Amino acid sequence: MQGRELRGELDAFLAETEQDLVAFRRDLHMHPELAFAEYRTTQRIAERLLAVGLVPTVLPRGTGLICDVGSGDGPIVALRADIDALPLQDEKELPYRSTVAGSCHACGHDVHTSILLGTSLFLAQQAAAGLLPGRVRLIFQPAEELPGGALEVMAHGGISGVERIFGLHCDPRVDVGQVGLKSGPITSACDKLVIRVSGPGGHTARPHLTADLVFALAKILTELPAALSRRIDPRSSLSLVWGKVQAGTAANAIPDEGVAEGTVRCLDEEAWHAAPDLIKALLESVAGAYGVEATMDYTRGVPPVVNDELSVAMMGEAAARALGAGAVVATQQSLGGEDFAWYLESIPGGFARLGTRSPETGITYDIHQGTFDIDERAIGMGVRLMATTALTALFEGGHLPSADEITSALA
Repeated sequence: MQGRELRGELDAFLAETEQDLVAFRRDLHMHPELAFAEYRTTQRIAERLLAVGLVPTVLPRGTGLICDVGSGDGPIVALRADIDALPLQDEKELPYRSTVAGSCHACGHDVHTSILLGTSLFLAQQAAAGLLPGRVRLIFQPAEELPGGALEVMAHGGISGVERIFGLHCDPRVDVGQVGLKSGPITSACDKLVIRVSGPGGHTARPHLTADLVFALAKILTELPAALSRRIDPRSSLSLVWGKVQAGTAANAIPDEGVAEGTVRCLDEEAWHAAPDLIKALLESVAGAYGVEATMDYTRGVPPVVNDELSVAMMGEAAARALGAGAVVATQQSLGGEDFAWYLESIPGGFARLGTRSPETGITYDIHQGTFDIDERAIGMGVRLMATTALTALFEGGHLPSADEITSALA
């Protein structure tokens, strides 16, 4: 099976199924479900897999599932898609806009799921024809946005025996038909920080008789990020950004408590491990100077996604074969968090950015916005990429085999 022949098989497969996959994506888009509540989504995926003879295993919580394609003692390669939505209002005026108030697929997980479903159906055909020299594990993961879904999958043996794992994410800054790849770190660590400040309140006419809590909180908000920039190697790009601040209810009363919440993002794993202790020490120093008590709740999110060089090379080769010369474009490390990182702490793998922008319009619909949408041709492109990547990775050396190589591998 030459790469050219595989491309023809994918052409034929998508000619029959691409519109169905688009309809599947639109159905998910209309019925978004938040983290660990993806019951309908899980059921819809399972129904489609069962219909082609596959045997999915739903995770114990009832959301998300794992399913193997193929059999035998060959290598196991995993493909992962996330299935949860975001707690955001859908602001689009389209027939497939969300029907659930305050919830929508604003990060493209409905797209990732539809791509993996299409890939699953194609690989099931390949397995039935005896063309898989191993197994492909399909991971439809819940709760990427929480996060926690990847750890749930791993706790229940989702990557047991897997040699290599691959995933992708919509990138609205890249044109459809292109794939952004990068070896090494491609996302950042992302943690949540909650700081609570308390002290004796009082009248604003007598701040010297109180702990001026609002002023102290303001100092914490400004001085912690500033101090971190001088205590951490700037190449790690450690970033503390506040998203919520609350204190007081009246203009002339100094409150006795306040709270600030934010995120800590970091490109470097070593700096990520050092961040909690450093932030705690800086917080105590600033709070002590203004006579207030400060406590910190630091919730670990995810480490950086660090792509394996060989896995990225496999995805690059697959993209060139499946999408054509020039499909691969360079991409930069972002400050976004992604729990695919947990898989890569255990096994090698690659994470790609799939172009979803229509080159005809050039409009960029950014993720995590209620207006987010894609050029739906990206679904077929994603199926081509992931199916070819899986087949590439199953054969030693990371290349699609010739007919003779297939015969030898399956003997």
